[in-house]
Amino acid sequence: MQFIKSGINIDFIGKRNIAFALSLGMILISIGSLLINKGPRYGIDFAGGTLVQVKFESPVTIDQIKSGLATMELAASAVQQFGQAHDHEYLIRTDAADPAMEGLSEKIEKSLKEATNVPVEIRRVEMVGPQVGQDLREKALFAMFYALLLITVYISGRFELKWAISGIVAAAIMGAVYLLSLFHVSVPFLMLAALIVSLVIFWFFEFKYAMGAIVALIHDVTITVGMFSIFDKEFTLPIVAALLTIIGYSLNDTIIVFDRIRENLRKYHKEPLATILNKSINETLSRTILTSGTTLLVVVALFILGGGIIHDFSFALLVGILVGTYSSIFVASPILLAWQTRRK
Repeated sequence: MQFIKSGINIDFIGKRNIAFALSLGMILISIGSLLINKGPRYGIDFAGGTLVQVKFESPVTIDQIKSGLATMELAASAVQQFGQAHDHEYLIRTDAADPAMEGLSEKIEKSLKEATNVPVEIRRVEMVGPQVGQDLREKALFAMFYALLLITVYISGRFELKWAISGIVAAAIMGAVYLLSLFHVSVPFLMLAALIVSLVIFWFFEFKYAMGAIVALIHDVTITVGMFSIFDKEFTLPIVAALLTIIGYSLNDTIIVFDRIRENLRKYHKEPLATILNKSINETLSRTILTSGTTLLVVVALFILGGGIIHDFSFALLVGILVGTYSSIFVASPILLAWQTRRK
């Protein structure tokens, strides 16, 4: 099925400066929000603490819930409505994460029932210690960074046949990061420094296709995380899974465009590179729109109808797919032009 007629010639490359300015603006806004808020708002998975989901049979107020928690010395807990208003469900978050708190569910149920005079059901209790939360944060950062390095090896090998050198470079960077992590270097700072050094090394070894793909992926992840900070949404382990899914989706779309670019470089080797890039993007545009459109239909349905449990997960996918489709066209491919300028 071809959604767009063949022969279409939209000047995507000609508008790359506008796209770069838009991308830079979105990235700066995302980073600015993260700096102001001192990072995303971590959920129980990463921050540690206890989360309790409760359901009442009839309407109650948040003040009533807090008064019931005060009898358990949990008055400082955060209480928010969960799901639809008619569900009468609430999430209770507290920094306390003592595994020795036996019978916590029963105690909360009893205190809330006495304070509200409404039957209450404990739907779930999650408890994560602060050290465990820190370990999970660090492992999540390592997982995304190593994923990007392995993607570099694959892209360089597939499109430039640089399997050996890209593998050696990736292994050296991984080894250096692992050794530095043993000296208790701040993991976020270490990941940021390693990412910058990696991009410099990729530029030096002329991993041009890998450079385009990696910059696009960094672009997608940064904006998605920034949206979580802007809308004050919780950053949890499922969101890390969503980010890895976005990386895979965006990479797949980028590879489709890169494949056509490689084919057209052989067929139209006398044409200017900008013309070949533009032609390749236009030739794959129908497939890109169909793939992104059908995926978005499912994600939008999950976002609207999926309920509170997967709301943030589907929000991450929604933002990531939109930004990932945009970056495959306006970020990854135009970066290849930078190499032509470098050689000149």
